[in-house]
Amino acid sequence: MSFPFKKILPHFLITIGFVVIALAYFNPVLKGKKIFQSDIMHYIGMAQQQKEFRAAENEETYWTNSAFGGMPTYQLGAKYPHNYIKKLDLNLRFLPRPADYLFLYLIGFYILLLSLKVDFKLAALGALAFGFSTYLIIILGVGHNSKAHAIAYMPLVLSGIILVFRKKYILGFLLTIVAMGLEIVANHFQMTYYLLLLVIVLGVAYLIDAYRKKEIPHYFKSIGLLSVAVLIAIGLNATSILATQEYVKESTRGQSELTINPDGSEKEITTGLSKEYITEYSYGILETFNLYIPRFMGGGSTEDIGKDSETYKALINLGADPIQALEGSRNAYTYWGEQTIVEAPAYVGAVILFLFVLALFMVKGRLKWWLVGGTLLSLLLSYGKHFGLLTDFFIDYVPLYNKFRAVSSIQVILELCIPVLGIFALVRLFNDFEKDDEKLKALKYATAITAGLAILFLLFKSSLFDFVGARDGQLRQAYGQPFVDALIEDRKAIFNADTLRTLILVLLSAGTIYFYIKKKLSEKIVVVLFAGLILFDLVGVDRNYVNNDNFISARQVDRPYLPNAADQEILKDDGHFRVLDMSNEGQRAPARAAYFHNSLSGYHAAKLGRFDDLLNFHIYQNNMNVLNMLNTKYIIAEDQGQVFPYTNTDANGNAWFISKLKPLESANAEIKALDSLDTKNEAVIAMPDFNSAGLDKVYAIDSLASIELVEYKPNYLKYESSNANDGFAVFSEVYYSEGWQSYIDGNAVEHQRVNYALRGVSVPKGNHVIEFKFEPEVVKTGSKVALASSIVFVLLLITGLFYKFRKTKQNQ
Repeated sequence: MSFPFKKILPHFLITIGFVVIALAYFNPVLKGKKIFQSDIMHYIGMAQQQKEFRAAENEETYWTNSAFGGMPTYQLGAKYPHNYIKKLDLNLRFLPRPADYLFLYLIGFYILLLSLKVDFKLAALGALAFGFSTYLIIILGVGHNSKAHAIAYMPLVLSGIILVFRKKYILGFLLTIVAMGLEIVANHFQMTYYLLLLVIVLGVAYLIDAYRKKEIPHYFKSIGLLSVAVLIAIGLNATSILATQEYVKESTRGQSELTINPDGSEKEITTGLSKEYITEYSYGILETFNLYIPRFMGGGSTEDIGKDSETYKALINLGADPIQALEGSRNAYTYWGEQTIVEAPAYVGAVILFLFVLALFMVKGRLKWWLVGGTLLSLLLSYGKHFGLLTDFFIDYVPLYNKFRAVSSIQVILELCIPVLGIFALVRLFNDFEKDDEKLKALKYATAITAGLAILFLLFKSSLFDFVGARDGQLRQAYGQPFVDALIEDRKAIFNADTLRTLILVLLSAGTIYFYIKKKLSEKIVVVLFAGLILFDLVGVDRNYVNNDNFISARQVDRPYLPNAADQEILKDDGHFRVLDMSNEGQRAPARAAYFHNSLSGYHAAKLGRFDDLLNFHIYQNNMNVLNMLNTKYIIAEDQGQVFPYTNTDANGNAWFISKLKPLESANAEIKALDSLDTKNEAVIAMPDFNSAGLDKVYAIDSLASIELVEYKPNYLKYESSNANDGFAVFSEVYYSEGWQSYIDGNAVEHQRVNYALRGVSVPKGNHVIEFKFEPEVVKTGSKVALASSIVFVLLLITGLFYKFRKTKQNQ
């Protein structure tokens, strides 16, 4: 059997081309620079302690004390044993970040189109349209790396599914295992969940098609194979999935026991996030046209509109000097949509949307309907609170939908579907399934709709839209009506420029197809022209928001925080304590304190729920009793721009014996009791825990009783206690129900949750050694499952390759 060199060569060259394109767009990486990503800066702060522990101890800690008083590292880049699918992922991301994610966008989408039997040239064209979709580039600019990671593997998952339905059972089955395994590795379950919604739409379309073609047995055989593939993929990621599932219950994504808000009002009871939080970032219905016209709603929250703008002139008229006016025009509030903050418009591309509309008239069958269905579903759900009928139904009745926020991000599905269907317009154009007259008719319809819409907006914009933004009231009060009028004129100018740009691109695209139908252009020339149009269209917009200016030295990225005067003073203290950063810098960069200290602040989308309650009810209200029980020894304050550490001499320390233990009936009572609780001498506990542990309400404490921390690691704490009486000790460590084990003199003992979020242990009289060890069973169990699943996959891969080799040899 000879090696199919000629067959593989085009794919190899295109893969090399994708590498070159990814590196060309993010070319500063070739000079050793790194992109500055705000979210990654926060992540570095949060993960610094576990990184230092890993380097010093050559082992992994699954608990960090550096942020929010302490939390598991499961969602902070924890490394697990036998996580071989992660090693594969790291090898696939061989390019410097973020070029690696752009490469994955391109190669994954290319494989998807190949699985749909698209010619390699058009598959490469589609990959460019997907990879440079503005939203996918923007998320790399701000540091949503796990989101980009998950999106990049979506096309690969769909490729495996489609191959199975095409009766390429072995290849599709194996690819689905790998692709789904990689998708889960990305660790962005919201994106994976949205992919599942699209797969359901695809499954319904294929079921209807199978019924019509009388292929129901094949359909359910495919479903069975795919189900097994997904189970193995889950097994490859068992540790991270099990750990996340365990953690979610204790996090802000789980259900709180509280039924009141900090102000005393009744709390909305939900098994997930509140509707207000879920729909906070809802896509405006009018903003739909941003997909087609990049700055239809003014672009990002602020835009650089330069010296020639009306805003610049208005600022000069208000008395600003040229430098101040230029700065104002570089950060003009051009956005007039309904979202709170927008980094950039979610622009899919005028060219690819024109092809998408053309495909509506040229493509038929299940492919069209699952792509259109996926597009419409994601668009309607992205409206969130602006389309409450559908959104409320999904929040209330669709499993897990209420676990995720920022509903506008579901548009990643339409950003995948639109390029696929758009490329199929060219597939149909290049084949002989339709006559030229039918192709011309479809072209006329598509051009009339897309170009006509742009012309309508250009002619009647003032009648259709008011261009008034949500901030205009504040701007009017600050600068007066003439300034707001000037800003509105700039919004209109942006609208005109981008709408005209879209119109020209549509007409060029339509003209290219027209001349092909008239036999004036060859197929290869058409592909080259569309590659140029797509790159000009998308890259031209992308570079406005993510470009070489986003890159800085690698040292600045790797070490984004430098110790200020307060940090330097605190770092002289080698004890174990916590720090609350209340400086302006700490508010802007909430994870910076976690980079240097054991902090009460941090940056995470799913912090521990009980600690979040402490923040909202007490810490943000400056309740010193609660700060004391958390052993907050230093508070970073600021006065006239100078930061300094305030030493809190009343901090309770690492552990202490109490004299009174108060059992309370409800979580509400526990959290409210902390308002006035003398935490040095008293503690509160849930009544069921009090009864089951057989504890006392009153404890005698002699004057010589002591308990001291003698050894500390993030995942291990050792204390020595001395007490002439049986006592109850409270520890200034955050309670987490799973993983932490407590020992007295080497013997396992139970510890209780006290003061709503801390740990407490009943200690017998005498001298003792008390230890806390974080030994999560979920990691041990998950690692065994991951190893077994990896072995099963390797055996299946060997069997599949052997079968394929033997079959090929028999055919020859």
